[in-house]
Amino acid sequence: MYAIVDIAGQQFKVKQGQNLFVNRLEGEEGTAVEFEKVMLIDNDGQVTLGAPTIDGAKVKATILSHLKGDKVLVFKKKRRKGYRKLNGHRQYLSRIEINAIDA
Repeated sequence: MYAIVDIAGQQFKVKQGQNLFVNRLEGEEGTAVEFEKVMLIDNDGQVTLGAPTIDGAKVKATILSHLKGDKVLVFKKKRRKGYRKLNGHRQYLSRIEINAIDA
């Protein structure tokens, strides 16, 4: 059984027991969160498709930790002009574990 769910503006394909990294969520480590924007549920071949979401469907998860991702470098250059600009950032992430998919 899997579901396609909208978490913090991005769509993820999730299964029960799966760990994944998402954009930083509100809440402390160890708290339970629910996501109600479930767009598709596949239960052993029986596909339920929402328009745009499925009413009453929820995905329950637990926040495991908050962390920062790898550094992303942004380098800009214009040739023959001597213009070079180096910038970088680290994205704030949350690691969550999917506990249950309720249809």
